[in-house]
Amino acid sequence: MNNFNSTNRERRFKAHVSTLGTTQLHLRNPYIIAWWSAAFPGFGHLLLSKYLRGYALFLWEILVNNMANINLAMVYSFTGNIEMAKEVLEPRWMLLYIPFYIYGIWDSYRTSVDMNKVFLLAERENADFNSYTIGALEINYLDKRRPIMAIIWSIFTPGLGQLYIHRVITAIFTMSFMILFVYFSNLLVAVYFLFLGEITQATQVLDPQWLLFIPSHAGFSVYDSYVNTVENNKLYESEQRKFLKEKYQQYRVKIPISVDEVK
Repeated sequence: MNNFNSTNRERRFKAHVSTLGTTQLHLRNPYIIAWWSAAFPGFGHLLLSKYLRGYALFLWEILVNNMANINLAMVYSFTGNIEMAKEVLEPRWMLLYIPFYIYGIWDSYRTSVDMNKVFLLAERENADFNSYTIGALEINYLDKRRPIMAIIWSIFTPGLGQLYIHRVITAIFTMSFMILFVYFSNLLVAVYFLFLGEITQATQVLDPQWLLFIPSHAGFSVYDSYVNTVENNKLYESEQRKFLKEKYQQYRVKIPISVDEVK
């Protein structure tokens, strides 16, 4: 159930509010989107709300990266051990990695440019859309939320910031893979040894192949939750402004002026 019925005359909508989250169009910097795709294939598309394409690229990145040992080779190259980096690389998988990595960057940039054009057209049309929906399992509505809280919760646990602004699918996705990365990288075990003062053992238990996934994943969670909180607030204000204008601006309020004020 929602508070909007389409007349089938609208060409474009700025947003869609469902029980699983709010999907909306807004202006994006194509270079930032391309940068996130370069940091981790799939993230640029997720920022554009292109979820199926983003999840496909994300899963492909994890599969091919692990099979080619790319993260492990990066760690060796960062420490100056170039020969070891060459040895751990699997060329059959590495050559599969290059074309899809370039495609992710190119397609996210191209899509963000196109979606900016669609947003400008949708903004000009300013068609009505549902701002409230309720179902058997969940309820969602437009509301203003604090961007700083989205950042704080994302820092505590990646995915909680998305849950705060009701992006349920992205929140489950982000939290699930964060647990996966932390578990296989032995990060918490290393933290445990670090608290005991055993620095060498803490370093040895870490798995760099899985550890290098975490910085990009955590950074994406913070950025995505912050940007979408800001844009959701703008969408809420836009919807409220249009509602008040259509319902109340037509009535002319006459303010009485006293004789003394005229003099």
